[in-house]
Amino acid sequence: MTDRTLKSRVKSFFRKDSAAGIMLIIATIAALIIANSPLGNAYHALLENRIVFGISGMIIDETFHHWINDGLMAIFFLLVGLEIKRELKYGELSTVQSALLPAVAALGGAIVPALIYYFFTGGTAFIEGWAIAIATDIAFVIGIMALLGSKMPVWAKVFVTAVAVVDDLIAVLAIAFFYTADIDMPALGIAGICLALLLFFNFRKVNRLSPYMIIGFVMWWAVLKSGVHATVAGVVLGFVIPASRQWSVEKLKDYAREGFELFKQATDKNLPVTREQALTHMDKTVEQAKSPLHRLEHKLHGVVYFVVMPLFALANAGIALDLQTLDDAFSSPLTWGIILGLFVGKQIGIFGSTWALTKMGFSGLPDSKETWKVVYGVALLGGVGFTMSLFIANLAFQEALFLEYSKVGILIGSLLSGILGYYFLSRRPEYEVNNQDELEFSAKHEN
Repeated sequence: MTDRTLKSRVKSFFRKDSAAGIMLIIATIAALIIANSPLGNAYHALLENRIVFGISGMIIDETFHHWINDGLMAIFFLLVGLEIKRELKYGELSTVQSALLPAVAALGGAIVPALIYYFFTGGTAFIEGWAIAIATDIAFVIGIMALLGSKMPVWAKVFVTAVAVVDDLIAVLAIAFFYTADIDMPALGIAGICLALLLFFNFRKVNRLSPYMIIGFVMWWAVLKSGVHATVAGVVLGFVIPASRQWSVEKLKDYAREGFELFKQATDKNLPVTREQALTHMDKTVEQAKSPLHRLEHKLHGVVYFVVMPLFALANAGIALDLQTLDDAFSSPLTWGIILGLFVGKQIGIFGSTWALTKMGFSGLPDSKETWKVVYGVALLGGVGFTMSLFIANLAFQEALFLEYSKVGILIGSLLSGILGYYFLSRRPEYEVNNQDELEFSAKHEN
């Protein structure tokens, strides 16, 4: 195989929708293998190495593990903030009618798992982890749906993406209000000043990303020092990035015509215009055609899904799976609360909410056998909590034993949900795009 062929195949892989999910699976398996090998002690020692960064009065002295969970994951939550804002402004959550179904489905998919978890852990020291089972890992779910190909109707992909966005918003609110330490008011004040500056940039329609990123970094630092979880800063930053482009369509057209003229002039050796000048002009046209939100989301997508999330999985999924640990875990209500919360709670919550809304005539979904097969399959996939569940578990528990039990529950619950969701949906026939259900749903959804 030539280098060119190998590069082509690698690029082709990373362009697939399933690539992010596959990378997460590889990272998870690698973490489990390393943690259960002779390298296990070195693996944990590496994660506990301390890294000091900062200046006097603003020094952060944390472990490598902490930097991944509070530093790199802030980039993940920045992307979450951007995706939520895009959906609220232009996507499936932009109108009350289009937002109703995914919002109710996601809410049901959060409340029922939390209640199941409470049933198992109420009155115990495990209750702090109530939010672990409410989350859905969109990267895994999108990856599984991509593997299903044409067996998944378009409306189902739109539906599950919107549900996952609302699910992320619920998880972020849970983190902000229920997993916050003691507040350092001076640091929180600095974060507030940074937010005011970011809002001013937005109000003034600042189109360059660099001012937002610089002030956003200071805000993240201040929020981290304040006691509020630092990932909240990522979401807030995502919300203040402008979602509208600065130039009007007419200005873009005029500027593009100027660029075309520059290209024509660059072919004439008697004129001082160069090809590089023409290309620079056209690059600016393309840049101005996109909103700052669109540009940043595009830049972060690959970094988050192929670097941040796999690294997070590698750092957090490593469990020593000896028989004693597994026996203790399966004897704990914490483990069963998470497993049944994810696997059973998500099914009941998402499917039950969607069924009730449809029966009342508010969902826009056709009430047919095929529709309910797809909705049930999607509800199963909603139980793949993984990344967000692991993240919340790290916030909920400081005790290493509780965290180990949580990880066992998350892995088992997510694995059951993913495998059975894929199997159930794969039993469906190839989906016809002109299916009457699809046409009926589209017509209702657009009106």
